[in-house]
Amino acid sequence: MDMVATGACLGTLACWSMGPLFIKYLSGHVDSWTQNAARYSVAGLFLMPFLIHAHLAGNFTRGTWRRAILPSLANIAMQSLWAAGFYYIGPAFMTLLSKTSVLWVTGFSLLVFREERPLIRSPRFWLGLLLSLAGMVGVIVFKDDFAAAGTLTGIVLALTQAFMWGVYTISVRIAFQDVDPRVSFSVMSLYAAVGLWACAFLFGSPSQVLALDLKGWAAVVVSALTAIALGHTLYYAAIRRIGTMIPVLVILAQPFVVFGLSNLLFHERLNGIQLVFGGVLLTGSGLSVWAQQHRRPELVE
Repeated sequence: MDMVATGACLGTLACWSMGPLFIKYLSGHVDSWTQNAARYSVAGLFLMPFLIHAHLAGNFTRGTWRRAILPSLANIAMQSLWAAGFYYIGPAFMTLLSKTSVLWVTGFSLLVFREERPLIRSPRFWLGLLLSLAGMVGVIVFKDDFAAAGTLTGIVLALTQAFMWGVYTISVRIAFQDVDPRVSFSVMSLYAAVGLWACAFLFGSPSQVLALDLKGWAAVVVSALTAIALGHTLYYAAIRRIGTMIPVLVILAQPFVVFGLSNLLFHERLNGIQLVFGGVLLTGSGLSVWAQQHRRPELVE
């Protein structure tokens, strides 16, 4: 067992499980545009020394700033939808629906990357896809207030965010195939901070940050350092040591960790049927990841 990679996986799970709770807490104090801008600004400042060190050490790939533009636009859209969803639905429900991003990432991979297309012949992949779709439908339809306008808005935001996560993931893979992921994420964090502040001035009320109390600023800083900066750094570290499959499967436990904490903090409830279908959704997502990582060599074209 690689203890460093194991620690990185569990650290990522802990960091990314805290993010939804802080976003939900801040939803009662500032609008989604403003909190996004504030959180990414803190994360960008935290990562700045690493970016400077990469430049000085000669580890900065030429053209990274230019390549980061399109993935950063996708990231800004995805992060805007992610934060907005918590203003309508609970953290656990939002996080669970966001895991449908696995479907979009897989689908886009099949379209864009020729080496991924043997997945089409994998029964495990199709079983995972069907289970994920069935789980998603069940989690949504059996929500107690499914027909409420606010809930429907939150569901649309969550599912659109999952789609944009797929776009973001594939654009990053295309743009940064030969770039250290820590460098690329540092650059995108700075771009995201600028773009999110532009969105905040256009659609939000940036002055709200001035009214934040000590608890509010603590939520901004801690969520930025954990959910954004440290979470991504640990995730990349785990992938570099043991590959993609195990870290992704560990992160699939995130909705249930968030549910346990959200139940205590915000009294969020998912009924029994939703929990069953949530398990089906995550099982299907796990099968899809498993199929992608275990393609038979003879199927590779």
